[in-house]
Amino acid sequence: MIRLFKHYIPHSVLLLGLLDFILLMAAGEVGWQVRAHQIGMDPGLVPLRMTPLLIFAALVQTAMIAVGVYGSEALRSLRYATARLLVAISLGIIALSVVYFLLPGHTLWRSNLLYAMFLSMGSLVSIRLLLGGLLGTAAFRRRVLVLGAGARAERLRKLGEKPESGFAIVGYIGMSSVAPVVIEAIHRDAINNLTRYVENLGVSEVVLALEERRNALPLKDLLRIKTTGVHVNDFSTFMERETGRVDLDTVNPSWLIFSDGFSSGRAISSASKRLFDIAVSLLLLVLTLPVIVLFAILVKLDSKGPAFFRQTRVGLYGETFDVIKLRSMRTDAEVNGAQFAQENDPRVTRIGRMIRQLRIDELPQTWTVLTGKMSFVGPRPERPEFVASLEDELPYYAERHMVKPGITGWAQINYPYGASLEDSRHKLEYDLYYAKNYTPFLDLLILLQTLRVVLWHEGAR
Repeated sequence: MIRLFKHYIPHSVLLLGLLDFILLMAAGEVGWQVRAHQIGMDPGLVPLRMTPLLIFAALVQTAMIAVGVYGSEALRSLRYATARLLVAISLGIIALSVVYFLLPGHTLWRSNLLYAMFLSMGSLVSIRLLLGGLLGTAAFRRRVLVLGAGARAERLRKLGEKPESGFAIVGYIGMSSVAPVVIEAIHRDAINNLTRYVENLGVSEVVLALEERRNALPLKDLLRIKTTGVHVNDFSTFMERETGRVDLDTVNPSWLIFSDGFSSGRAISSASKRLFDIAVSLLLLVLTLPVIVLFAILVKLDSKGPAFFRQTRVGLYGETFDVIKLRSMRTDAEVNGAQFAQENDPRVTRIGRMIRQLRIDELPQTWTVLTGKMSFVGPRPERPEFVASLEDELPYYAERHMVKPGITGWAQINYPYGASLEDSRHKLEYDLYYAKNYTPFLDLLILLQTLRVVLWHEGAR
């Protein structure tokens, strides 16, 4: 994997993204050439239209990222990828039309876009047809040796067997006399020279998956392995990188303290994030005001009660604040006390179900963002009644309140909606990853992929 702004991107995704960008540029250029020959015009030199070509490729690829073209399912299934590509290219063309209106002369001609659109679709599907079987092969997977043969090693084995996994485990080494969980593990005593063993297997990374490190850590061997250029990682760090979440089952306070993350260089990032929140919330409030008013009327007509409702949530540093949303439930929804939403929740009204799926009920929260109580991106704010119990039952739950809550977040785009304690635990793992690795780049990635969640109703309830 390659680390970009503290976020890891698989080599296969980066390679495919680069190829896609080149193909989009080529499609735009061929479209220009075809149209120029049709009308008998000299196409001119390529550098003269480099800006329009770059805008075309950048906007279409941004749409591809937003709808999940580079997700694990799209990388494995050509049919899935083709469906997402159709949506992405359509959204890209719409965005180009807007840019053409705002900046005439800086994009391809509208007559070129028809050719460019079909050429892009054909070339992007073709490259996936050619590389589809290659992207998931060993050529793009890191060769990992696991030190340990217990429950943690078994978890790594299951993770490595997933089709979307970016690594292949080439061996397990048992470091204790305890009976191994991973049966194929070789005991350390059977290996004369661990450094040479690593070299012979062509290992690129060694992962420490020991259940108990005391008197079991081969420090001299690990130092020699490290100096040969092989990466050495502990279990928690490896899991964080591979899954995009902090593993609560194995993490401890010392790891959170000494691992990379929670950097002090957030002052500039936080200031830029606040400026972004103010500018975009003002723009959204102006643009969506007619939509909010329309659905407020529909909510009133659909069921008795106010169109909007306020609800207390826990925000930054554990302070409470009120969120404003379009009402999607009956007014007596919590007559028996606060409770999590359920699948096919009977308390949700007819209009409420629709505005939840389209996320329209969230639009009034832009006012909360403008006032500074929330951000567009961050952990989802929970109600005080739930927070009190979750802090008692889940370790490090209070740490998620060290960043400002958001309308969308890393947990929302990576984990389906759930209302159980186990769901809260999984979402906390993603929230801790966000709090630990926050950068404007990660915020941008989350904002883009929120479109995927909205379009395909992923997580809506």
